[in-house]
Amino acid sequence: MKPQLIIFGVLVAGYIIYNLFLQIPDDRTNTVVNILFASIIFAYIAFMAFSLLKKMKK
Repeated sequence: MKPQLIIFGVLVAGYIIYNLFLQIPDDRTNTVVNILFASIIFAYIAFMAFSLLKKMKK
């Protein structure tokens, strides 16, 4: 479980760094990148929950 939490922390840190320092000047493209980044983070949360439930079932 620890490697999954490290990956999650890296994803969240990357999202924060992108929003603070690396934003794209075009608002429309920036919004698309933010939505994609957030979708990846939420999908990873779902993956972590699924794997945790799978481990608890055993």
